[in-house]
Amino acid sequence: MRKIWLIIQREFLTRVQKKSFLITTILVPLIFPAIIGVLVYIMKKEAESAKAETVQVVDESGKFIFENGRRFSFVPLSIPIEQAKKVYNESKDFALLYIPPFDINKPEGMIIYTKENPSIEKVGGLESILQDRIRDLKLEEYKIDKATLKGLKVEVNLKQINLSDTGEEKSSNSGILYGLGFGLGILIYMFVLVYGIQIMQGVIDEKTSKIVEVIVSSVRPFQLMLGKIIGIASVGLLQFTIWIILITVLSTGALGYFGLKMPQKQAMEEVVKQVGDENVKQAMDQQNSRINETLANLGEIRFGKIAFVFVFYFLGGYLLYGALFAAVGSAVESMQESQQFQFPITLPLLIGYLGLFMFILRDPHGSVSFWLSVIPFTSPVAMVGRIAFDVPTWELALSMILLIAGFLFTTWIAGRVYRVGILMTGTKVSWKVLAKWFFMKG
Repeated sequence: MRKIWLIIQREFLTRVQKKSFLITTILVPLIFPAIIGVLVYIMKKEAESAKAETVQVVDESGKFIFENGRRFSFVPLSIPIEQAKKVYNESKDFALLYIPPFDINKPEGMIIYTKENPSIEKVGGLESILQDRIRDLKLEEYKIDKATLKGLKVEVNLKQINLSDTGEEKSSNSGILYGLGFGLGILIYMFVLVYGIQIMQGVIDEKTSKIVEVIVSSVRPFQLMLGKIIGIASVGLLQFTIWIILITVLSTGALGYFGLKMPQKQAMEEVVKQVGDENVKQAMDQQNSRINETLANLGEIRFGKIAFVFVFYFLGGYLLYGALFAAVGSAVESMQESQQFQFPITLPLLIGYLGLFMFILRDPHGSVSFWLSVIPFTSPVAMVGRIAFDVPTWELALSMILLIAGFLFTTWIAGRVYRVGILMTGTKVSWKVLAKWFFMKG
């Protein structure tokens, strides 16, 4: 055990003391918000300085009256469409919009001519203007005024309450739980894959530099493999913990600096001051109510349990796949040679990742979600994606026990390959060779 601990200590300190570790650990929580902030700022400035796109219009239906706005400036043409095309080609305008006579119940034949492929946002903006006008025409035909139509619109917001066997009621929000499961599942997938490949790269480096021949003279190959896996896992856990602390502190500070007001809320308040419309005030009250309800739902989530489960499945999944990556690293002499083995190893992890979107987040308590969350090779992603939805205790316990058993099983398999492969050089490796090493007595 002392030898394993020395290997763990060596792997941990070797990586933590590198400048790359310090730079990555500190910059990652800062660089993504900074990039997003800069891009949002540029997008906002570009939108403010953007000129309205000029659209020439040939309206043969006579049913449209276009008003210029910030996005589009309309130029009506009272000429045939073929002649309008020539006029448009000689101009630098954005588009030519052709509206033939049409039935408002089946509006067809409208065409937009452009000199280059327009963005979906601009095309959608024009379509929205046309749809609003056709809707108004229908209202006039059916003799329905806009006030009556607005009164018919009803919004239903179901309040979600979980009722326990003892009759205890607890508020819930499927949207929050969906986002939580989505984020945690992706994090597990990324961390297991990234740190698993780091183990393989570390084993390959030591094998090709002949350092391993010196090390195995003092420790058994299995001890070396286990120490390397746990050491790199400790680095990953430390890095992730620092990221969580930094992100939490920075987020709290930013919200405090801006007075806990989101941009949408500030914009709504500004509109109320300028317009003073009762409907806008009502919309703002509804928004505030939803924010308060969301905060209340967040308070009901057991983040302590979720954090514990996340750490457990991060370590369990990493140790399970790390052992397999270590075995592959011991068998090959370069990352190029390892590619033929990487996909079969990571395929179950990929199945769990795809299952997160196809089954777990759609139906977290379904049969497929259950099996994905108890099978050790898919449970690290699947169970973390489900845990926010209050998974039954017996399912969670079964999944954890099977994950521990899966880690011990893959470590045993990897250890038998590792003990032979780590000292083998110049051998062309295949699945058949790995199987031979596994059954080799030693």
